[in-house]
Amino acid sequence: MNTGRVEALTDGLLAIIITVMVFDITVTSGDRLSDLLALWPVLLSFALSFIYIAIYWNNHSYLLSACRKLTPAVMWGNMHLLFWLSLIPFTTRWVGSHPFAPVPSAIYGVVLLMAALAYFYLQTRILAQHAHDHPLRHAFRADWKRKTSMGLYAAGIGLAFLQPVFSWLLYAAVAMLWFVPDPRIARALHDHQETDA
Repeated sequence: MNTGRVEALTDGLLAIIITVMVFDITVTSGDRLSDLLALWPVLLSFALSFIYIAIYWNNHSYLLSACRKLTPAVMWGNMHLLFWLSLIPFTTRWVGSHPFAPVPSAIYGVVLLMAALAYFYLQTRILAQHAHDHPLRHAFRADWKRKTSMGLYAAGIGLAFLQPVFSWLLYAAVAMLWFVPDPRIARALHDHQETDA
C-alpha cells in the first residue's frame, strides 16, 4: 500500500485546521487601525500557529517520502500526530483570547510538545523500515534540533507560570529553528541512490 491515502488525509486535515483558525478570528466592529490593533494577540497566536502547521506539513512531506511501506505503526503514528495538531486551533483561540495568561500559554506549549513527540514516534517507525547502515539512519543519529526543541518546549511550559511572555519567545524560537524544512531525509535518500548506482 502506498502513502497516497495518508498524505491525502494529512493534507486535508491540515487545510481544515488552518481554515478553523481563520474562522476563529473575529472581525473588529470598528473601522480604524486602532480597532485592528486591539486584535494583536489573536493575530499573533494565529501567525505562530500557522507557521507551526506549515512546518509540520513541509517536514511530513519529506518524512513520508522515506516510507517504504505503510504499517499499522506508521498509520497509527500519523493519526497520533494529527490528533495533537487538531488541538492547535483550540489552544490558539484560547491564548489569543487571554494573551500571556499562564494556563493557556502552558497548555499551548503542552500541545506543541505532544505534537513534536508524536512526530518523533512517526519518524522512528519510518526509520525502522531501513537497514541499520542506511544513510537515513545516520542522518538522524544526532538529531540536535529535536532535542533542542523538546528542551525549549519544556522550558516554555514551565516559564508560562512565571513569565508567560518568555514562554512565547521560546515557542517562537522553536518555530524559527524548524522554519527551513529538514533537508536530512532528501539528502540521505539522494546519497543512498547514488551509492546503489
